Amino acid sequence: MIRLFTAIAIPAEVGEHLPPRQHGIEGAHWRPREAFHITLKFIGDVQETIAADLDEQLRGIEAPAFDLELQGVGHFGEGIEIHAVWAGVAENPDLRRLAKANESAARRAGLKPETRVYTPHLTLAYLKRPAAPEVAAWIQANNLLHSPPFRVDRFGLYSSWRTHEGSAYRLEAEYPLG
Repeated sequence: MIRLFTAIAIPAEVGEHLPPRQHGIEGAHWRPREAFHITLKFIGDVQETIAADLDEQLRGIEAPAFDLELQGVGHFGEGIEIHAVWAGVAENPDLRRLAKANESAARRAGLKPETRVYTPHLTLAYLKRPAAPEVAAWIQANNLLHSPPFRVDRFGLYSSWRTHEGSAYRLEAEYPLG
């Protein structure tokens, strides 16, 4: 079994501006810069044969390169159930089409469809029972986040595994756009 997801890597020049924002929530597990990405499709644990089928389907995706911008911040969950804070992504039809193409490729490879609404974001920290006022203060302090545009000319298939510091990722395959 291998745990997989597809994502867009964040360029170093964009990612370097995010760590200064990673403070202010007690107990937060802030993600390292090398883990910054925008998930297109979470796959989960699959057999190696399914992973090979998925790779073949992803290779068939034809989509243009496009520009993205990080914009705003947010969180997943409510109250003490807040479990992540993130940097948002400015609305982009090309990103949505690419995410949909990844979802379709996964279905053609025999995977179950995603039931959650796609919310493009870059996870900055995972939280466990945070103080809601701290999260609210962090959101207020960072809500004007806005990166310069960056070019997306590829996406990747990543494997993931848990370590005592959090999840670690490895690029397994890369797919050009444009």
